[in-house]
Amino acid sequence: EIVTLIGSNGAGKSTTLRTISGLVKPRQGEVLFQGRPIHRLPAHQIVALGVGHVPEGRRIFPRLTVEENLEIGAYLENDRKVVQKRKEEVFSLFPRLYERRAQKGGTLSGGEQQMLAIGRALMQNPKILLMDEPSMGLAPVLVDFIFEIIQKLNREGRTILLVEQNARLALQIAHRGYVLATGEITLSGSAKELAQNPEVQKAYLGEE
Repeated sequence: EIVTLIGSNGAGKSTTLRTISGLVKPRQGEVLFQGRPIHRLPAHQIVALGVGHVPEGRRIFPRLTVEENLEIGAYLENDRKVVQKRKEEVFSLFPRLYERRAQKGGTLSGGEQQMLAIGRALMQNPKILLMDEPSMGLAPVLVDFIFEIIQKLNREGRTILLVEQNARLALQIAHRGYVLATGEITLSGSAKELAQNPEVQKAYLGEE
């Protein structure tokens, strides 16, 4: 399914994703993945279990080519045939990346860099994909394209945990949602329920 976290800046949405992926250690509580506690594991072991992370701001390697960026995403895979197959799958999903495969990451447009960040995470063949603000700084037509890709990845069997500044768009594609405020869940429910909630409409959807 697609699950979205919504909330104002500083609510703890990005910190939640970083905690799941092992980049931040929780002060209390635990993180379970497929019934197994993972919050004490180093980040690379969490990746190996099937947790992919598309960070806020893309965080690609600007001096490496598109192809090299993708290969770094598959650093846990030793079989070159598998790596090549995954690259072909990413290029099929994002033909623009194939056209620019020899180009340095830093020369790509914002939309192309977002495609590359998603592609790099997919090279791990993750079971769950954590996506942090995928629409940030993108033109509306590219936002629509990226959200279509998110839905396609979900239809193919991947779970998506989505943090997105555009709450309206996030709730349109999500199955469930949580509203965070200062690190705590204040509301939860189906995406449809949250979209119809007067508090959510006023605070996050710009409705009176």
